[in-house]
Amino acid sequence: MHPSACHPGGSQSVALVVRCFNEEAHIGRLLTGVGRQTVVPDEIVLVDSGSTDATLAIAAAFPVTIVRIAPEDFSFGRALNVGLARVSSELAVLVSAHVYPIYDTWIAKLVAPFGDPEVAVAYGRQQIPPGGRFSEQRLLEQWFPATSVARQRHPFCNNANAAIRVGVWAQQPYDEHLTGLEDLDWAKRAIAAGHVASYVAEAPIAHVHDEGFEQTVNRYRREAIAHKAIYSEQRMGPGAAIHRATSNILGDLLAARREGVLTVPTALDVTRFRLAQFYGTYRGFAQQGPVTDLLARRFYYAKSSSEGTAAVPEDALGHRIDYDEATLVT
Repeated sequence: MHPSACHPGGSQSVALVVRCFNEEAHIGRLLTGVGRQTVVPDEIVLVDSGSTDATLAIAAAFPVTIVRIAPEDFSFGRALNVGLARVSSELAVLVSAHVYPIYDTWIAKLVAPFGDPEVAVAYGRQQIPPGGRFSEQRLLEQWFPATSVARQRHPFCNNANAAIRVGVWAQQPYDEHLTGLEDLDWAKRAIAAGHVASYVAEAPIAHVHDEGFEQTVNRYRREAIAHKAIYSEQRMGPGAAIHRATSNILGDLLAARREGVLTVPTALDVTRFRLAQFYGTYRGFAQQGPVTDLLARRFYYAKSSSEGTAAVPEDALGHRIDYDEATLVT
């Protein structure tokens, strides 16, 4: 451990588990930021699912354990289970490889809630990097507000920036069959077992997404498939998808005008993103039967430097969800 590091919350040991695929543009910035934390992880496990770029060469320059899984074996839950099986720490910080910490107190703040023995998962704030997509900025501001919630009543969380109690994971691993939302599913089961979730606004990261139209459609399509598996009563027809896309486009354009950033490129990007978001969501809810291997590969290995973890809340699908009612709310 770094000589200046100290563990909050009862001096519990901390691991870092990173999922990655072709992240040469981002992995160095993440691991450099981790090394500068006031709480440096006792162990770092990087789970790679077939990178063909310089990701692993860059990561090898840092004190990490690299674990490889075959691309055809990948799911978000499986990658996490494989990585967590390799740690011996009491707490595990979970991140996507295309995020980076904003402050050197990120890990210390994120694991602080575990001083409460009932907390099973804590998740931190997410922000877009400078020059990021306006619509995603709006989503992140909505879903990761500036005020923390010590004991959250619903299971929303996001594994792009989260920490879990490893002992709870040992009793209930992540669902490896879900096409996404493995974090929501895990937190839902943990809360049902009597544990607590916590939101930590003071533990922000920047989440980078460089997705095109097809990658955005794939992201929201697999999210909707998973959402339907977790909340089987959920539905979204074409009319609802068109209505929500239209209302969100108008809302984003009005907000951009209020903020003095409305330009033709911004308007076009807002329109493309929201159409992709709700078209993908509709297609996911309309999916019938099991997800084929070919479709899964399209979800996970689209032509993008990102592994595909959503930069917005993985259970949101662009909407607010009342988890007590398990209903989508506009």
